[in-house]
Amino acid sequence: MKAASAALAAESQGKFWEFHDQLFKNYNRLNDKFIDDIATVLQLNQEPFEKRMNSPEVRQQIQQDLEDGQKAGVRGTPTIFINGRLLQDRSLNGFKTIIDNELKKK
Repeated sequence: MKAASAALAAESQGKFWEFHDQLFKNYNRLNDKFIDDIATVLQLNQEPFEKRMNSPEVRQQIQQDLEDGQKAGVRGTPTIFINGRLLQDRSLNGFKTIIDNELKKK
């Protein structure tokens, strides 16, 4: 929850993708201190960052994303949908097959 909140708070300072990249690059080291360290390295303005990170709006956005993902059948990251179809086979051939099938429908 803190990682998601922090990434959204970083977005308000134009640093979402930089924060996102650090979170995913270091997914096995995530803890409160490491998340705070990312904010420091990215030179985020701490007071507005923390205020936004703890805001009810950010928490609601995350909750809504979780609920939407659950309804869609998302069970982990990454989950890939192509034209609303869940991609089961994430190999190159799996992508090609589902995309070709979808293109045939057009």
